[in-house]
Amino acid sequence: MQLLGKRAGAAPARAGRSSAVAKIPVVAGSRSRVLSTTVMATAATQVPVKEVPTKPIDGQKTGTSGLRKKTKVFMSDNYLANWVQSLFNALGDEVAGQTLALGGDGRYFGKEAAQIIVKLAAGNGFKKIYVGKDAIMATPAMSAFIRRRKAYGGLIMSASHNPGGPEEDFGIKFNYTAGEPAPEKITDKIYGETTSISTLKMADIPDVDLSKVGVTTFGGFEVEVVDPIADYLATLKEVFDFGMLKAFVTRADFSMVFDAMHAVTGPYAKAIFVEELGAKPESIKNGVALPDFGGGHPDPNLTYAHDLVELQWSDAGAMLGAASDGDGDRNMILGKKFFVSPSDSVAMIAANAQACIPYFKGGLKGVARSMPTGAALDRVAAKLGLPFFETPTGWKFFGNLMDAGKCSVCGEESFGTGADHIREKDGIFAVLCWLSILAYKNKDVPVGGQLVTVEDVAAEFWGTYGRNFFSRYDYEACESAAAEKMMDHVRSVIAASPPGTKFGAFELATADDFEYTDPIDGSVAKGQGLRFVFTDGSRIIFRLSGTGSAGATIRMYIEQYTNDKARLKEDAQVALKDIIKVALDLSKLQEFTGREKPTVIT
Repeated sequence: MQLLGKRAGAAPARAGRSSAVAKIPVVAGSRSRVLSTTVMATAATQVPVKEVPTKPIDGQKTGTSGLRKKTKVFMSDNYLANWVQSLFNALGDEVAGQTLALGGDGRYFGKEAAQIIVKLAAGNGFKKIYVGKDAIMATPAMSAFIRRRKAYGGLIMSASHNPGGPEEDFGIKFNYTAGEPAPEKITDKIYGETTSISTLKMADIPDVDLSKVGVTTFGGFEVEVVDPIADYLATLKEVFDFGMLKAFVTRADFSMVFDAMHAVTGPYAKAIFVEELGAKPESIKNGVALPDFGGGHPDPNLTYAHDLVELQWSDAGAMLGAASDGDGDRNMILGKKFFVSPSDSVAMIAANAQACIPYFKGGLKGVARSMPTGAALDRVAAKLGLPFFETPTGWKFFGNLMDAGKCSVCGEESFGTGADHIREKDGIFAVLCWLSILAYKNKDVPVGGQLVTVEDVAAEFWGTYGRNFFSRYDYEACESAAAEKMMDHVRSVIAASPPGTKFGAFELATADDFEYTDPIDGSVAKGQGLRFVFTDGSRIIFRLSGTGSAGATIRMYIEQYTNDKARLKEDAQVALKDIIKVALDLSKLQEFTGREKPTVIT
């Protein structure tokens, strides 16, 4: 696939412009100004275009999940417009005559941002833009939409699992033609364009009513407001047996609860779990999507989804509990008084997929996990004879494998699970996988009989594969310089620790800074995480996360394997206490950061 430059079948470059100078009010960010602009009518869109002067803004480096900053930063003059224009500049003439998709997780400033992006799309020669109703479209739904509608790409307005609101976070990222996050060849070029940008190409068209599904035309440019759920639901129906799921969900002895955390999956959960599968409306908690997520932190883990956790650990807990995040691409799976770690969840899905999910009935092409993710999936691959890949963190690496037909199921320990039906992690997909596993395993159990539970599925898996005890400690919003010093110290420990070095009771097999050569395109990703692998298979890993909008988040990952039947149901924190102490001691994390305990433990 050609990433930059002329695409096969692309419309010709724009030509035949006429221009005149005029004084036109320009909305840029949150303020209105009057600038001397050049008005042009392009042959591609036949709409008047304002060339608005601008200048570079520092700090617009695009990460693996796009650009994330505080909302007020995005609302400042031209901040959003600069990045979007830089994206279009990076893509070049190939955007002329193409279609673009747009949506987001409903967070604060999303509707206003959508109007700016629509004008920039028209001004840069796109012929059409699809916009989710009310500027809404979950991240996995966007990937499905791009693939089904064969759009050129899509822009997602989201800061994922980060809080929303005027004092919190906003973000934007670009997904490419297969529905996958933009590769580094594009994100690097975007950043380069942000450092030299001088002009915004803004179509001189009015705002579009995004509250109603329908088409609005401006000359040769078309805005179609679409149902943000329909294409995604159609994709899911190609993966799962909705008839089997409905029969199970509506059983009198089954119960489920889904916590949307006042984020984007609220309307998706209502449409899929309630209207399609027949779950009780009260099964959906916090199902109204709010611009500030109800003041909560829409990250589906044991800390931030505390209401769901408390419910599941009470006598009123449901057979299946689940939650998703701000933009719908993450998930948490719970049974009654039972937590399934994301590392185990993807492995259990892979182990059961062929029998339980129609999409995989022909077998899996391969499986993949990010390097910090627990190694349970490795054992599934070995037993089933499947190709296995260990990648850096970032869904784009999975996308390359999927596009090459080498991966069917994949996951990250950061509550991300997915498959090759789209090119993003997919929270509701993961929940439907677990519903499918439970439905299949209970197909012959009569109502009122002893149902196979989430905990039973896990116990069966551990009995077959053993258990990889796994935990992640997050130290959020650390002072960046202190975090970097800690990482430098860990690098010095690696340099001074040959194989055989003892760390407490653990003997080192190897230690390195993880590097990945992509087997598809040959690209090399360096500096992906500092890891210590011990002779018994235990691991300690340190990474700095780029998913926050301020400061640095240190992530410490700890893993230890056992096939001792007597230990399989042991609490993970108890099982890992010795190696956790080793990790804290060798890193001197508390000394460098001043943090006595993590913000989040998963």
